[in-house]
Amino acid sequence: MAVQSDASTFEFLKNWGDGLTRWSEKWIPDALVIVWILNFIAFALALIFGKATPLGALLAWGKGFWALLEFGMQMCLILMTGYILGCSPPVKKLLDGLSNLPNPDKPWQAILAMSLFSMVSAWFHWGLSLIGSAVFALFLIRRNPKTDYRLMVAAAYLGLGCTWHSGLSGSATLLVNTPDNFLIKGKILEATIPTSETIFSGFNIILVLLMVISIVVLMCLMHPRPENTYKIRPELLNELKLYEPPQRPTGKLMPSDWLNWWPGFNLIVSIAGLIWLAWTINQNGFAKSINLNNINLFFLMLGVLFHWRPWTFLKACEEAGKAVWGVVIQFPFYAGIFGLFKFTELGNALTAAMVSISNPKTFLLIVYWYSGIENYLVPSGGSKWAITAPFIIPAAKELGVSIPKTVMAYAWGDMMTDMIQPFWAIAMLAIAKLEFREIMGWLMVVFLYFLAITSVAFLIYPMI
Repeated sequence: MAVQSDASTFEFLKNWGDGLTRWSEKWIPDALVIVWILNFIAFALALIFGKATPLGALLAWGKGFWALLEFGMQMCLILMTGYILGCSPPVKKLLDGLSNLPNPDKPWQAILAMSLFSMVSAWFHWGLSLIGSAVFALFLIRRNPKTDYRLMVAAAYLGLGCTWHSGLSGSATLLVNTPDNFLIKGKILEATIPTSETIFSGFNIILVLLMVISIVVLMCLMHPRPENTYKIRPELLNELKLYEPPQRPTGKLMPSDWLNWWPGFNLIVSIAGLIWLAWTINQNGFAKSINLNNINLFFLMLGVLFHWRPWTFLKACEEAGKAVWGVVIQFPFYAGIFGLFKFTELGNALTAAMVSISNPKTFLLIVYWYSGIENYLVPSGGSKWAITAPFIIPAAKELGVSIPKTVMAYAWGDMMTDMIQPFWAIAMLAIAKLEFREIMGWLMVVFLYFLAITSVAFLIYPMI
């Protein structure tokens, strides 16, 4: 099976995908505007269904406004640590070496490597996958010029739509295993939920393996024939730039410069952090230790170590900081929505609505679909969890549905529509010099396949 540039089996889906991208660009505003609109909607719902007066709703909103500061910082660090690692010299050297493995005369092998790396790395850390996959794509395309460049970049984005929220940096799954998180403080959860019941559950592991293997095969089969392959232009290849760390100055250094470049600091700090983490895992066990704080600590220490010198690490942090400003500004407004759910009757009203349209057999599937639809408008698994958990967890309790299974249904639904949502692709596409509409057709095919298989899985999940 092959995809041709004009009339092909997938042409209808590619046109549909292109149209959906244009619709998004025309009608979906910036993420900050979206969160403000959601605040207005939540405020109105609190007046109508939350039994709140205008003043009461305003006070509830203000009471919740700073409730997610810790969670917001954790989300910033996930993105930053992934970025820092993705542009570190050891990771770039590893990716450069891996790009030699595919046979340049067999373009499907490059697609296989890119798809596999994107999805596997996203399972371990979505921030690393987002930047690392963009870097790997550039190394691969330079050594595999016969590979379709658009399909290569589409493959680089798969991790954000297929595996990230089922893995070790998933916002919802890690948060519910983090002690004293805002759900426990708000009495929505009674205790933490270990990752042995979510990330490392048999259902999740099997579903991840099924999706990774089958989607890799699908991507390889979709590579166009040679005469229809979109080959990267030499002038575009020359424009593709990777982040380069600063070089250590030559000659005699002033004491301040010497300290800025002394690798001993990085070595001491990283070893100390990793030793503390090893001790924590030994004390609490692996499953209970996989939470937001410990995952961030692990990848932060790796970033410190891999950049080797304080100044190169700081410059990588500066570069990564450009990607997190949106999270910093948006999270307080999501916390305001959380306050409207928590401090009015709105959360109870939405819980009752969720219970009324589902039953124990269909609840997980409905949560999965709801999370996917909501994600298209609010493309942030962490912030969306803050406004979704306050009513789906009580609904699960009322219906007698497993809360860990409910968390997994939310997590898989959250990443499902990332494949057709350009928000998280912005950084990658900026590196690749492509527009989202140029990869949308390929991703639409994967999205439809993913949706069909996972919907069946979450219909079966309650019976397991």
